Amino acid sequence: VKTAPKPLNKLVSDEMWADLRRRSKCYKSDWTDAFKKKQQVLPAILFLYFACLSPAVSFGTIASEITGGSIGIVEFLLSSGLSGMAYSILCGQPMAFIAPTGLTLAFISGLYRFCNVKGLPFFPIYAWVGLWTSLFFITLGLQGASKLIRYCTRFTDEVFNALLSVNFIYEALSSLQRNFALAKDPMNLTMPFVSLAMALTTYFATLKVIAFQGSKFFSQKVRTNVKNFGPVTVFVVMSIVNQLPWFKKFAVPTLNIPPAFELSGGRSFLVALNAVPLKVKLLCSFPAMLLTSLFFMDQNISVRVANNPDNKLKKGPAYNLDMVALGLITAALSLVGLPWMCGATVQSMNHIKALTETQFNTTSGEVEIVDVTETRVTGFAIHAMITSTLLLLPMLKFVPIPVVSGVFLFLGRKLMSGNSFLQRVRDSLAEKSRLPDDHPIYTLGRKRMNWFTATQIACLVGLWEFKQNASTAIFFPSVIGLLMVIRGFVLPKIFNETELKALGDGTPW
Repeated sequence: VKTAPKPLNKLVSDEMWADLRRRSKCYKSDWTDAFKKKQQVLPAILFLYFACLSPAVSFGTIASEITGGSIGIVEFLLSSGLSGMAYSILCGQPMAFIAPTGLTLAFISGLYRFCNVKGLPFFPIYAWVGLWTSLFFITLGLQGASKLIRYCTRFTDEVFNALLSVNFIYEALSSLQRNFALAKDPMNLTMPFVSLAMALTTYFATLKVIAFQGSKFFSQKVRTNVKNFGPVTVFVVMSIVNQLPWFKKFAVPTLNIPPAFELSGGRSFLVALNAVPLKVKLLCSFPAMLLTSLFFMDQNISVRVANNPDNKLKKGPAYNLDMVALGLITAALSLVGLPWMCGATVQSMNHIKALTETQFNTTSGEVEIVDVTETRVTGFAIHAMITSTLLLLPMLKFVPIPVVSGVFLFLGRKLMSGNSFLQRVRDSLAEKSRLPDDHPIYTLGRKRMNWFTATQIACLVGLWEFKQNASTAIFFPSVIGLLMVIRGFVLPKIFNETELKALGDGTPW
């Protein structure tokens, strides 16, 4: 690693300087490579536009409900689009995307409830928390702090992802439950039950079209197209059904969209930073520390998944440069009161897979990666299209809210896939002889395996309780940091290294 120039060696770490050197060499090719694979890049842009648009609309819908209309769909579309474009220009790893995430939304919700409890103006507090977070995050990136993510092992990753999954499902069910609570006639619950049916239909139909790629029907190309465009088709079809004359009588609620572009409540674009006294501005640095820890975990875990050697990316990672880019974007979003973005694992992996060329190896009988088109063009184009969606606002008002809830149910279920923590919860009741030979139960035994799983459950419950309590919701990121302490200092006293490796959680330091 080459050291930074002397005038900058105190401000910029060697790790950050190495990121800049590594990625600057391929910055031009990050843009030009896309034009060499137009037949692959153009379909990827179209597919990923819908894949990234759906969560923005979904999060905007839920945010509008839990923040009393302070932040809604317009803000999420604008923030997702502009942030994604900026990130594709500034970041180190352009194959990773930033987007609205469940835990960031949970923090915003907690901050909103905290401001209500304390009688504080929401947007000035929001802006100052974001500005402090930006300062902390940029400083961490310049100082090469991304190397600390190695202390975040699989134990923490799994609890973190389980919390995200549970949060998706909870928000979807809460939205559906509100239909029953708001029913005008308790003796006539047709609308709430029709809404529930729409959500479940969206959920199961999306599961089916995603799973179609692994079926035996039609050609590989057809199956891939069904998987790529199926979820969007389900979304559109369910919205069309809701507009049919015979269906309108059920009065299923739809998205509350302004007829023209305007921020929620008709507020001005810039936040009144001086609406709170100096003391409050300084105190905002404390919740900002919590948000910084949440961003640190969410961003680096997401980018680490993208940079996994199994994905066969060749241009190299730049974790610290990614952190600085996100810090700059966070500052801009905070000044105008738009929702914060962070690393999005699902969108990032979909991006990589869409630009991956594979072939079937007849010798090994497996599908192998031939090449990956690593480019910034797709990210920029996709998010430019999301921004332009603001021109189609009148059309979004036809989208039923239960369909959005169905998408949230799907996202929550999808995040459960591959989480060995949640698999062990199920396997705790399974017959031992029916479990695979490499299952940790054969190394630890059922009792000790269940103790480890119970520890993760306790951590998940603790995080959830912190998040759900209005007075403590903004502090739940600190509990995420506590997970690393538990894994690093408590669990090694209970489980030996052989047992931890069997659980897939060997000590990396």
